[in-house]
Amino acid sequence: MNLLDFIFRLGVVFAIYGFIWGIFEIGIRLLSAGRKRSLGEVYFIKAIKYIFLADVTFLFCFDGSNSSMYIVNQVIFAGLILLTYFIGKLQQNQNRTVLFKLAGSGLPNMQPTFNLRAEMFVIILALLVFASFWFFPEYASNPISKWFHDSILNIEDTPIFGFIFKVIGFFFLLSLIFKMVNAFTFLLSGGKIGNTSRRKKEDRDDHFDDFEELN
Repeated sequence: MNLLDFIFRLGVVFAIYGFIWGIFEIGIRLLSAGRKRSLGEVYFIKAIKYIFLADVTFLFCFDGSNSSMYIVNQVIFAGLILLTYFIGKLQQNQNRTVLFKLAGSGLPNMQPTFNLRAEMFVIILALLVFASFWFFPEYASNPISKWFHDSILNIEDTPIFGFIFKVIGFFFLLSLIFKMVNAFTFLLSGGKIGNTSRRKKEDRDDHFDDFEELN
């Protein structure tokens, strides 16, 4: 039961962090006047986002809200939950990219920027930073991460927003099991969702060519 409470707690943290970061994203888009970002810009911003999420997650393992669990257990489970969350996001972005490719090139400006190697690099970097905080915890407690931590607590304590994000945390708890299954399946398959789609499309094209020859 303590583990379920811990997962629920992190679900609330992830949801509120995503809400706060979304506000930053809107500000960045306004400052850039809607200019399309380059691949480097997209993944530089995503790396910052994931690193600070890992930082805030590490801080929540030490804030005393889950005092019934050992600290080392909290850090281990938090790392596994972070890994599952990141891979779930990667799958979501990859599936969205595949859908846009299948839909055609009618909306080129709306096609998401996706690069599998860059995604994996950002995820590994964030997880390495999370693990390094165990050996250098003083670096986890910095002004930016403290501000995120305190802001998340303040939003969580508000009556309306706190309730909304707790509902999101509940659904996060329910979906984590499915995400873990999908994440491990994704790792075992080597991230070849796009290749599988292309292979199916090639098979359909070959079948169509044979039909043309018969006519």
